Amino acid sequence: MLATVSSCGLNGIDGYAVNVEVNLASGIPAFDMVGLPDASVRESRERVKAASKNSGFQFPGNHLTVNLAPADLKKEGPAYDLPIAVGILCCTGIIPAESLCDTCIFGELSLDGSVRPVRGALPMVISALERGVKRVMLPEDNINEVRCIEGIELIPVQHLVAAVDHFTGKASISPIVPVPYQALLQRREFLEDFKNVKGQSSAKRALEIAAAGGHNVLMIGSPGSGKTLMARCMPSILPDMTFAEALESTRIHSVAGSVPPSGLLTERPFRSPHHTASHASLVGGGTGALPGEISKAHNGVLFLDELPEYKRDVLEALRQPLEDGFVTITRVNAQATYPSRFVLICSMNPCPCGNLGSRTQQCRCTPIEIKRYLNRISGPLLDRIDMHIEVESIPAEQLSEAALSEDSASIRERVSKAREVQLRRYANKRIHSNAELNARTLAEACTMTDAAKELLLLSTDRLKLSNRAYTRILKVARTIADLDGFDAIDAPQIAEAVQYRTLDRKYWG
Repeated sequence: MLATVSSCGLNGIDGYAVNVEVNLASGIPAFDMVGLPDASVRESRERVKAASKNSGFQFPGNHLTVNLAPADLKKEGPAYDLPIAVGILCCTGIIPAESLCDTCIFGELSLDGSVRPVRGALPMVISALERGVKRVMLPEDNINEVRCIEGIELIPVQHLVAAVDHFTGKASISPIVPVPYQALLQRREFLEDFKNVKGQSSAKRALEIAAAGGHNVLMIGSPGSGKTLMARCMPSILPDMTFAEALESTRIHSVAGSVPPSGLLTERPFRSPHHTASHASLVGGGTGALPGEISKAHNGVLFLDELPEYKRDVLEALRQPLEDGFVTITRVNAQATYPSRFVLICSMNPCPCGNLGSRTQQCRCTPIEIKRYLNRISGPLLDRIDMHIEVESIPAEQLSEAALSEDSASIRERVSKAREVQLRRYANKRIHSNAELNARTLAEACTMTDAAKELLLLSTDRLKLSNRAYTRILKVARTIADLDGFDAIDAPQIAEAVQYRTLDRKYWG
């Protein structure tokens, strides 16, 4: 007897249809698995056999053949356990074949028959919806990440027995009721708020500009000056994620197996890998070409603290994603492309001891040590960071006297208005913010007054800035003009934008 069960596979962050074909024939008892399965899929034979017996079902003693079609795509992971078990029970006549129509099934089985969560539930559900599948049976622990998906019935299951009872009509499982995305947005809680950052008005102004235009920032300052705190406040002033952005970010985390318990991501991601992180952990890789930290930070913030302490090859690997907004990972057995559009926030000390330029501590470093320390960051990478800002330490007496500053909600309101201006300006151009402007759209979007043009040319010549630095200044000035409510860029916006590039000359000149 032959039974076919619809399931899903993963290729990067995209799902694709997989048909689990189960054939039960007479002959010597055996359990063969074909269709290019990996080790974890082949091991499902023992999990399915034990789960079926421990759930009270008799496992057939005939020759079983399971084919995972299409056979030319490698199948990975334990998500095929449940559809294989259901297919076998359909072959033995326990589950009627007609009850499986228009139903996609995936889930891992424990030896006692309970259904465990799997990676990539969200992209697999989206793939099933796009293919016109009417319902999906999936592990109950995966429900949180897919509960906002409408247009398809989502049936949560906890045990193999519950799945069988549902298909036989003995005890049907009710589909979940979708939760509106706006309802999830109201439940957000930010861990840090700019109201707790005392002083540092110039640094906060720079971060507001960075949030409004999606610009990358490098903060240089002594230890304890508040660089890390301000970086952690950054997600709280970024605009709310749209539903499409939330789905895209959650798909990446779902494939990586790092979806939070709350399910769908409603807060922009904040990733802060340690400076000992490897190339594969930051960019992505492994045998399955899984996403790395730069992809997990998509639509959010990637924070690199103590920037010079990262390995040179790790930092240089950031150059292409910063320009293109995506990264392609190629391995022997897998290839995947992941979106990697994020705001890069970096921080570093001005010297190895951290006290260069400090008003309270004396620097102990020699000029050679300082030069060697700063040269760990290459010029091409530095050029791709739009804004360089100095963060000065605040004396203790000022910290005790300083009142709470403006909160993140007020800053986020201004940032959101500036982003709305950019979205209208770049409608139908696949550009979301000023930082994404390319050579073709730069001249059209960044119109300048004569005074602004003259000042920009003069600054570029005097500071000996590169062509890339020239365009970065222009993009930042465009964002400042959006915050100030100007259609054309004027000299004051250029002057402020140039201030965020002077560190090129001060430290690296």
